[in-house]
Amino acid sequence: MNIDDPKPTAFALDELNGPERLAIAREVADSPEAQRFVDEIRELARVLKCEYAADAETELPTNLIDIRDDPWFWSIARPLAIAAVIALFAVVAGVTIFSHNRNVTVARFEPIHLPAAVGKSGDVQAELAANEARAESEPQASLGTPASRSLARSKVESYGGIRARSGEFNTAAYDHIVENPFLDAAGNPLSTFSIDVDTASYSNVRRFINDGSLPPKDAVRVEEMINYFTYDYPQPTDEKPFAVHVDVASCPWEAAHRLVRIGLKGREVAADKRGPSNLVFLLDVSGSMEPVERLPLVKQAMRLLVDKLTENDRVAIVVYAGASGLALPSTTGDHKEQILLALENLQAGGSTNGAEGIRLAYKIAADNFIKGGVNRVILATDGDFNVGMTSQGDLIRLIEEKAKTGVFLSVLGVGTDNLKDSTMQKLADKGNGNYAYLDSLDEARKVLVQQMNGTLVTIAKDVKIQVEFNPARVASYRLIGYEKRMLRKEDFSNDKIDAGEIGAGHTVTALYEVVPAGTNANPAASVAPVDPLKYQRVESEETLRTAKRLQPSAEMLTVKLRFKKPDGEKSELIERPLIDEGKDFAKAPADLKFAAAVAEFGMILRDSEFKGTGTLGAVLEWAQEGKDSDANGYRAGFIQLVGKVQILRKG
Repeated sequence: MNIDDPKPTAFALDELNGPERLAIAREVADSPEAQRFVDEIRELARVLKCEYAADAETELPTNLIDIRDDPWFWSIARPLAIAAVIALFAVVAGVTIFSHNRNVTVARFEPIHLPAAVGKSGDVQAELAANEARAESEPQASLGTPASRSLARSKVESYGGIRARSGEFNTAAYDHIVENPFLDAAGNPLSTFSIDVDTASYSNVRRFINDGSLPPKDAVRVEEMINYFTYDYPQPTDEKPFAVHVDVASCPWEAAHRLVRIGLKGREVAADKRGPSNLVFLLDVSGSMEPVERLPLVKQAMRLLVDKLTENDRVAIVVYAGASGLALPSTTGDHKEQILLALENLQAGGSTNGAEGIRLAYKIAADNFIKGGVNRVILATDGDFNVGMTSQGDLIRLIEEKAKTGVFLSVLGVGTDNLKDSTMQKLADKGNGNYAYLDSLDEARKVLVQQMNGTLVTIAKDVKIQVEFNPARVASYRLIGYEKRMLRKEDFSNDKIDAGEIGAGHTVTALYEVVPAGTNANPAASVAPVDPLKYQRVESEETLRTAKRLQPSAEMLTVKLRFKKPDGEKSELIERPLIDEGKDFAKAPADLKFAAAVAEFGMILRDSEFKGTGTLGAVLEWAQEGKDSDANGYRAGFIQLVGKVQILRKG
């Protein structure tokens, strides 16, 4: 697409109709550069519209009002004013196009360039130095007149920069997180939790940092940050849907402790083996979704997914604002023009009645259910349900009821100042699905294209992990993250208890910080003991005598997993023991080093009492050592993110 052509601009301003609009929509969907251009034009139009509205509300002096009755105003001044506005718009559009050709991204924030040196990471130092040099080599005069330079500086963010805070009123909602403590292994030998493949926390944290601020502590869910990245675990070699990997090394932020890693690798499913899909896009089109980073981004994301659908797939579009409606009946994936046009016609406006939309979406999915195929509702929203059923508890119960139909749920969160993260996380959890946050089109491409099978195809459900620690080898332990996924030990064998799902090709990682038996400083030893029991004894004398006769096992722990097949109701069991061979962190696998870096970064952002001696500089060093193969650049992006936090904390 030639973005110098006036048609993309007309398309962005909704000035095209019929086949011409559809043709441009298809071209835009195929070109990330064109998508960015369209979004920038729409954002610019929105800003100008807001500024015009603000000016219109300003009361004019009485001696100027009568000028509108002057014939000179209508014959000469008004046409000149209109021409001036058109010229200004052309200059700004030219600046925008020029910015694209210079690989610059439009935003509403002032850039802050990073210095050349960041921590001990050689790669990031060179990368950031190149970025700084590039910024200095581009003369400001090339951005046009002083007026256009001023406007451009308020809109342009250089690659790798940090945007300043917007200062807008914030009603975002996050659940309070109480970190898991160290537990005594003798009194609490079992640790039980549900797996989590959500990744929303990492991309949301990234958005905060790129916007020039540190995230709220409760926005940082360490397990989601760790699981944002894939790890090189072996695929299953048997008939199980996933393989289990367990290893251990010294803990880098507390040398006397050990760091245990549990890794799951879901079986890969080739694209042509995915099976037919029955998808329902459930899209929030309420007034809060109007900004460019909300509904316009969602529409772009859905276009990416539509492009991958075939004649074997079906997609319907349900929208909701004050009321819900069917924007597109279930349509086969080879009718892409019809699907794309329905997406393009969506406009934001009104209040948010999410419950009605949920009911209709699940009804459409049930009506077109494909036995043995992928049946999924994809909900895209900022989570601000404010009409109809607004209680979080009622919404969760509704989703739990609908999950019994065999239709799974994916939640795509968008937005900033009113992001209802807590609600969306719970809906995805109870809907047998996953939760991702879209902070950019690149993130949408990662979730819906690169990891399409993992997002859509569930290979195991109700996956639970229970770790049994050997008190002869372990004094105490702490599960890092997963605070919202903890289960009672009795829940592990109870098939009625809901747990997390794993998708095709997904990796899941959990870390434990373990205090070996005999360690002088045991964090769990400082916990006050309970009073003696009055009605029962903890252990009988016979139990104690039997325990003394037993030879202590060399195993540190045993990992047990339970899972169900996607259409099954009875769980299966997998067990893996672990013997600690005393490996030092310096000799640990690259993946373990990187996971440790992400975990420590999360604990630093949370100002966790368990962060130990770790620093951002150390995090950069571990991440660089663990960068290894990074085909998609996600690990390099993490390294850049840590460098930005260094700058923010110094400021």
